[in-house]
Amino acid sequence: MQLAGKVALVTGAASGIGKRIAEEYARNGAAVVIADLNIEGASAAAKEIGEGGGKAIGVAMDVTDEAAVDGGVAEAVGKFGRVDILVSNAGIQIVKPVEEFSLAEWRKMLAIHLDGAFLTTRACLRDMYARGEGGAIIYMGSVHSHLASKLKAPYCTAKHGLLGLARVVAKEGGPKGVRANVICPGFVRTPLVEKQIPEQAKTFGISEDEVVRTIMLKDTVDTEFTTVDDVAHLALFLAAFESNALTGQSITVSHGWHMQ
Repeated sequence: MQLAGKVALVTGAASGIGKRIAEEYARNGAAVVIADLNIEGASAAAKEIGEGGGKAIGVAMDVTDEAAVDGGVAEAVGKFGRVDILVSNAGIQIVKPVEEFSLAEWRKMLAIHLDGAFLTTRACLRDMYARGEGGAIIYMGSVHSHLASKLKAPYCTAKHGLLGLARVVAKEGGPKGVRANVICPGFVRTPLVEKQIPEQAKTFGISEDEVVRTIMLKDTVDTEFTTVDDVAHLALFLAAFESNALTGQSITVSHGWHMQ
């Protein structure tokens, strides 16, 4: 029960990595706010946690909408009294060459990944600072926070940007007990990644199996996908590590694909 008495808000938590983190946090004693554009999915995930003995609510949140973010965080504070942990996880993927991206697609990617991270951070920091008890902010980056891949210009740009945001938040929040870190997973076989496999196969003119073997897992040490459990366990560690000793760091969980 490493998070007993804590309240965590996880964005994009109706499915995938976010849902698994929410479950792990609840299993370790936290009350969890599952924030997602898909309110039905968020409510269902919260219900599952409740049926397992945990505390959770689902909150509708478009992380690109200032009013929706501020309202969702206010709802979390109204229900549980505080937010101690933010996991900024909401994200999407659009895969195509630079010259084929529309400006609207570019802006959508950056809005969800970067504007969403900023807006949720700002709203949660205001609560953390007002209470004077600190907290943890965890951004879901990627190996692409450090490396580039073809067909992912806005995604790589956004994930690189999270490193800068986390480092500034770490410096500003440190004296007030707020830590900020970035988790950088390798390929996790979520619906987001599953969608990329046929898209990349078509673009590169290779089979889906070759996409997995020669692109996604080529540089891992064991040709294994990173799992949602791998990421959730690291997210738990960072949330429970109540010291500035690790703040401002990016930690890669990628089966050796990228080593720092």
